[in-house]
Amino acid sequence: MSQIGQVATTLKGLLKQQQLTYKSLAEKLSMSEANVKRIFSTNSFTLERLEEICTILSISLTDLFYLCQQNTEKLTQLTEEQENQLLANPKLLLVAVCVRDSWTYKEIIEHYDIDQFECTRLLAKLDKLKIINLLPNNRYKLLIAQDFRWIPKGPLEKFMEQEVMVKFMAPKKDEKWNFRLYIRGRYSQSSVEIIQRKLNQLTKEASALNQEDASLPLSKREHMGILMAMRPWEPSLFENMRRKPNL
Repeated sequence: MSQIGQVATTLKGLLKQQQLTYKSLAEKLSMSEANVKRIFSTNSFTLERLEEICTILSISLTDLFYLCQQNTEKLTQLTEEQENQLLANPKLLLVAVCVRDSWTYKEIIEHYDIDQFECTRLLAKLDKLKIINLLPNNRYKLLIAQDFRWIPKGPLEKFMEQEVMVKFMAPKKDEKWNFRLYIRGRYSQSSVEIIQRKLNQLTKEASALNQEDASLPLSKREHMGILMAMRPWEPSLFENMRRKPNL
């Protein structure tokens, strides 16, 4: 992606985070919505226009260019120390999950039992952990990729296996499955690689949709869990019926 394209992408993300549409931005710029859309679609920003948009977003041009650089360096995996610090404080983990899903500061304190002071402190902690870049007025820029992965056999993966996945597979009485399917088979290595590639692509698409929906209010978004797993496995019911080898 070109540098100006990265600038446009960063601006779009900031507009979504502040719940500013092209229409509302056009009004603040005293322009037509069509002209604003054209500028973003063709990346035809003048320096003066960028400065005007930054003023509306309450950031400087320096902040914008810094965020553009950060966008190209997003973490795809946390360190073990980062994972341990998240798990040591449930509220910190909660806020980390919220910022990953692009919740605003106001949405976090309205939805959860976290007051303004504590939320600010937790955001500052995430900034120190380099999970976000904390901006003025408790806004932030996410520094981890949407499709980041846990450390294999690391603290978060162990927590997910012990606390989350077990409960996920046992829904409460009033909870429904939107989709549930188990399939099995005997596959060649090349087929296994094809399936893994398609699962990875689905993960990226789900992450992109989560990011696209970030501009919608919480009332229009529902918490959803998606669990994908694949490993060599045979149900013990079948395994116990294997023919014993002749000695």
